[in-house]
Amino acid sequence: METRQICVRRKPWTLAFAAEPEELAALRRITGLHLRCWGLHHLVDAAQLCVTELVTNVIGHVGPGTPAELSLGMRGTAVRIEVQDPDLRALPTLLRAADDAEGGRGMAIVAATARRWGVLIQDDRKVTWCELATGLGRPGGHIDDDRVNRAEALLALYCEAEALRTAGPRAASGSQGPDITREATVGALIADLLRWARAHGYDADDVLSSAEARIYGE
Repeated sequence: METRQICVRRKPWTLAFAAEPEELAALRRITGLHLRCWGLHHLVDAAQLCVTELVTNVIGHVGPGTPAELSLGMRGTAVRIEVQDPDLRALPTLLRAADDAEGGRGMAIVAATARRWGVLIQDDRKVTWCELATGLGRPGGHIDDDRVNRAEALLALYCEAEALRTAGPRAASGSQGPDITREATVGALIADLLRWARAHGYDADDVLSSAEARIYGE
């Protein structure tokens, strides 16, 4: 029987900011937060590096305090990072900096880190962007991992069982039951597993501690 795939929702977002060195830490932090929420933990370091270099480029070549915007979204299976600013003259260029140079490597770092990058010129702004390969098989998919794949199959089966239980007679006639969010499904499954553990004489806190140790010990 074919099981239903649970889609990972990755909603794009945009943040306005003033291009100041003091803003870099916050921009890196929020980029990492969103990527972790999207299940793309392995891209955090690369994305934060690209954000740092793109914003630093605005600070250095357009000027401190420039009103800018940072955007993060999906382009197919790639993560796309965009930094917008109002200066249409100072275009990012890929330079070969000398070994002892203190600057000039920003876009070279982005080019070496990202799958591709570029600049879009619009009526009132320019958009410097780069894309990071995720390794995803489909835009709403998850990272290919044996344990994650097993959990995905289990959640799909559990979701179907919950739909049948709550739909009642409608399910038998082929009608679709209520939509069950993945967060609710995960919570219900964990709760039922803990009930199972308690029914078999296991301590729920010990089970959770063991699970956390397995996750963070990897």
